[in-house]
Amino acid sequence: MTMAVRGLGTGGAEKRPVPVLELVEWAFQREKVSVEFDEIERETGTRPGVGMEYILMEQARLGCRVQGGGTSPAHHDADIVASTLAVLPESCGGRRMAIWVAELARAGRRPEWQAEPQVRPLATTTNRHGTRARTADAADLGHAGWPHQPRRKRTGCVVLEPVAYSPVEIRPTAREVGAMRRAYLQWWSALLEIKTALQISHLTAHVVTDVLPVSAPWKKST
Repeated sequence: MTMAVRGLGTGGAEKRPVPVLELVEWAFQREKVSVEFDEIERETGTRPGVGMEYILMEQARLGCRVQGGGTSPAHHDADIVASTLAVLPESCGGRRMAIWVAELARAGRRPEWQAEPQVRPLATTTNRHGTRARTADAADLGHAGWPHQPRRKRTGCVVLEPVAYSPVEIRPTAREVGAMRRAYLQWWSALLEIKTALQISHLTAHVVTDVLPVSAPWKKST
C-alpha cells in the first residue's frame, strides 16, 4: 500500500501530529535519509543496545545527525527517525529489521501478509506443440486415486489402462502464509517500538501520535 506523505516538516512553531508510519515514510522518501549504524557509536562512544531512551538523550545532547542522501542537509526530525532505526533493539529485529523498515518506507509499501492462491503443475513437459503439465498414474495415489480402468480394444480383448492426472501444488502454502503474517507482526512490533522512542525524542516539528497500522489485518473485525 502506497501512502502519499505531503506537507510534513515544513517548519512553523507548532508541532504537527503525525502517525509514526507517515513520519518514517516522509523521512526516507522526501528527506532521503539513510540508516547509519555506526553513527551513534561514533558520536557517543556507546554501542547500540544500552537503551533507546539513553541514546535518544545523547542524540539531543550532541546534536547527532545521520547523513542524508542529497546535497542539502536532511530535516532534523528525519535524522532522528533514521537514528532511531539505527538503534532498534535486537528484541525487535535489530539491524535487519531496521533495514527492512527503511526499505518499505522508502518504497511506500507495507509487508505482504497475503497472496492470491495459485495452482501450478509440479512438473511440465515441452515439445513442438508447446508446454503442458506432466501427467502421472492416478493408481499411485492409493485409495485417493483411480485404479486402472478396463478398455476393450478393436480386436475384442480387454486391457487395463492407467488414469492420468496432473500433480499440482497450491501456493502459497499454509506454512508460507503463516511466515508472511509472522513477518508482518514483527514489522508492526518494530513500528510500535519506534513510535514509543520518537514520542520521547526531541523532534522539532512533529509530535508522534499513537496511530499505528492494523496489527493483524487478516483478522475479521467484529
